[in-house]
Amino acid sequence: MNDSRELRQDVIDTCLWLKSQGFVFSTWGNISVRLDDGNILITPSKVDYDTMTPEDLVVLSPDGTQVSGHRLSTSEREIHRRVMNKRPDVGAIIHMHSPYGMAASARDEGIPVFTEEMCQLLGGAIPMSSEFVPSDMHERLGIVVSESVTAEGNAILIRNHGPMCFGRTLAEARVCCQVVEKTCKLYLHLLAAGGIKLIEEQYIARGRDYFLNGYGKS
Repeated sequence: MNDSRELRQDVIDTCLWLKSQGFVFSTWGNISVRLDDGNILITPSKVDYDTMTPEDLVVLSPDGTQVSGHRLSTSEREIHRRVMNKRPDVGAIIHMHSPYGMAASARDEGIPVFTEEMCQLLGGAIPMSSEFVPSDMHERLGIVVSESVTAEGNAILIRNHGPMCFGRTLAEARVCCQVVEKTCKLYLHLLAAGGIKLIEEQYIARGRDYFLNGYGKS
């Protein structure tokens, strides 16, 4: 994606959408988009979504150097940068603090595949990052989360923190947010009900392949 005013406004509109969905409040959340030149367009730190302007967004290089922008980038820039460096297929990342996502992140395991939506849209289970990292240890947070991200999955639960959702585009990452929050809600309810029927591994890859290569063609 080219860095443009339209793309920057789309990022801001997505922030406002997250807020309208109850997935974030105040400035608790952040978004990044991979640009065509390999740099990363990312939201600034501690700027209210209601007053954010396209000029407030920041551009980082893959090594974390600030290329442009008069603001400081989000304090959680390292998780975005490191995940994008690990996953060249990811074009956009949304980190939210949604209620069910945060509740699920307080358990001691990720979420196994139990719905067809997870196969197609998430590409598999939602892993949990390997350890809790305090808020002020930004470098460590980026390392732990990126190491815990799978090679193909489109989401991760940051332990005792909240979800991160990926997509090839920002629009796809928004859908991922909806699927992740719904999945976390269903999972917690199913645990309370006393049982879950999981989907067999052989069908997970088939579901993802269908979404990427067959959906809308048959």
